[in-house]
Amino acid sequence: MIHSTDVVIVGAGVAGCAVAYYLAKSGVRSVIIERRGVASGASGYSAGGLNPLEGAGIPGPLGPMAAESFRMHTQIWPELTELSGIDFGAKIISSVRVAFSESDIEDMENTRLLFESAGADFGAEWLNEKDLRRLEPRISHDAICGLDTRGNAALDSERYTAALAGSAVRLGAQIVQAEVTGINSDGDEVTEVLTDAGNILCSSVVFATGPWSGIVQQWLNIPLPIEPYKGEILRMKLPNGSLSRDFQGAGISLNHRKTNQIWIGATEERAGFDDNTSERARQTLMNGAFRLMPAMKDAELLLHTACLRPLSPDWMPIVGQAPDWKNAWLATGAGKKGILISPGMGKAIADLITRGSTTVPISGFGVERFDK
Repeated sequence: MIHSTDVVIVGAGVAGCAVAYYLAKSGVRSVIIERRGVASGASGYSAGGLNPLEGAGIPGPLGPMAAESFRMHTQIWPELTELSGIDFGAKIISSVRVAFSESDIEDMENTRLLFESAGADFGAEWLNEKDLRRLEPRISHDAICGLDTRGNAALDSERYTAALAGSAVRLGAQIVQAEVTGINSDGDEVTEVLTDAGNILCSSVVFATGPWSGIVQQWLNIPLPIEPYKGEILRMKLPNGSLSRDFQGAGISLNHRKTNQIWIGATEERAGFDDNTSERARQTLMNGAFRLMPAMKDAELLLHTACLRPLSPDWMPIVGQAPDWKNAWLATGAGKKGILISPGMGKAIADLITRGSTTVPISGFGVERFDK
């Protein structure tokens, strides 16, 4: 068992592994403690879509961090692949929004304006009914038009998280499988992280504990209002070929992932810590898939997954220093945007530990906002 390190990181999801990677690039030793395994939670079961233009808080308070994190993604992909030896399939993608009604078209026009105004790397093009069928003949005949957007990205989130962890280890970090049971402190400084495999002395500690962040409230005596937000995805395979693009409509997404797989996602549910797959979610996803593309009735179900995303009350991440603690840091609560904003979260925490400040736009994401 490791007895001391510069920084202990609690949690080997995408946030914790990103912190370890950026600390390692700064020459700081860290130990990641994880009770189950790297990417064993939501980070390993995400559909891996990276959309910096839409979602909770975008445009809005999360917009600057989402944009910066997306830029950082494309910069670090080659290095992560080289250091870790893991190909996580990162690529820029096109995605087609499919309209079934006039209200769908109104929503899609707002999307078109967002993509058209986002710069040369993004764009959107209307598809009439004939264009839509030419692009994908299996789309429902009830569809009236589509919007083809370009500029988003996708990756295998499990392998990406493993690449962050592997790169950090290559640069000097270590991973310990254990369960954290508490901390020891001296005044306002954490001195030791307690685990069921032994205790680790440290200069700083980062809590990247995802939906299980509630226990950290007790250790640090601070508010940390994170709840689990359940999501389920179906991994399918069509007998007559996969998709050329991702397609969205009828309340679901058909995501082209891995080798000829189509991932149908995703449900959203407050179900406590229940991470079991459910027949109700499967039926909801399949009903949406059948409406969007009737040929999905012939698809083979390869895997049905469920995971718990960490969600804060305002759907914004918690990134920064723990109130009233000199050396305790928080990186959690990213909800459905965790894979996208992981570089920003990781670099921000690493910067704060090593330099005391960061240029990553995390203003307003401190946990103290919930005291107001």
